[in-house]
Amino acid sequence: MTIHTAAPHDQAGATVSTARPQPKKRRGVMPYFHCFCGIVWREVLRFLHQRERFLSALVRPLVWLFIFAAGFRQVLGISIIPPYETYVLYETYVTPGLLGMILLFNAMQSSLSMVYDRETGAMRTLLVSPFPRWFLLSSKLLGGVAVALLQVYTFLAIAYFWDIQPDWDPLQIGLGSGDNFVGFAIPSPFNGYITVLPAIVMSGLMLGALALFMSSVIRQLENFAGVMNFVIFPMFFASSALYPLWKIRESSPILYEICGYNPFTHAVELIRFAFYGQLNLTAFLVVLGCLVFFLGAAIFAYNPSKGLIGRRGGPGGGGPRG
Repeated sequence: MTIHTAAPHDQAGATVSTARPQPKKRRGVMPYFHCFCGIVWREVLRFLHQRERFLSALVRPLVWLFIFAAGFRQVLGISIIPPYETYVLYETYVTPGLLGMILLFNAMQSSLSMVYDRETGAMRTLLVSPFPRWFLLSSKLLGGVAVALLQVYTFLAIAYFWDIQPDWDPLQIGLGSGDNFVGFAIPSPFNGYITVLPAIVMSGLMLGALALFMSSVIRQLENFAGVMNFVIFPMFFASSALYPLWKIRESSPILYEICGYNPFTHAVELIRFAFYGQLNLTAFLVVLGCLVFFLGAAIFAYNPSKGLIGRRGGPGGGGPRG
């Protein structure tokens, strides 16, 4: 005899499912790694296919280095200020600021590409993937920094042949000191090219996070020119990139205070000190704090339910069109 078991019912008589919910599968490390590599490689390929972008990224700092610096050398003297231990020429002083210029303009180019991807729908495809939104945005940010590193070290290579290079004691990597040292030493200027790398990456991340947040605010590509005029140029010129802060304080105390609150100033000073194997703790803390704040604001802004993108109609940000 066959015994049939009736399915349980609720009080209204509806059948109640007794199936247990399946546990959510956890993705391993490799899918994240492949996603990260894909996003970064896409940014690098886009940069390599846009040769005019590479040339424009180098033309701006090279004009300041080879043309403006030649004129300012005669009228602007740089006194002995940290991290310099002697008088330096203007082109030596301005080089860290020009590295910051490359990072700043590259970050804005990344912001422009984000706006373009949002208008073409590529951003929607990226943000609706099963990976966390913070991971996708952080990968996009690191891809922009990887592109900036190519530009920065190309500029440093050109400056090297112009005899603009860091000059300080060899960087010793090993154990002991003096006659008991065991290891190897990296001579100048290559020691500066190594010690400046973390500062460049950290400053690039901070500026890239700012640009990432700005891309959530910019609605159309036509508005990007206005953003450049009201964000990029004030950040660059109201900083220590081109002139020492003590020179600015002599001419305008108000402008000196503005430069002190400018995060780009601290990014430049972080690069300047790292170029000579030193750490500017104040600049490091400011850049780190701004990085956390800007990245958090960008992740919130790209949240489909809470941020600015969500208010405009989904991950693509396009919204309904009438």
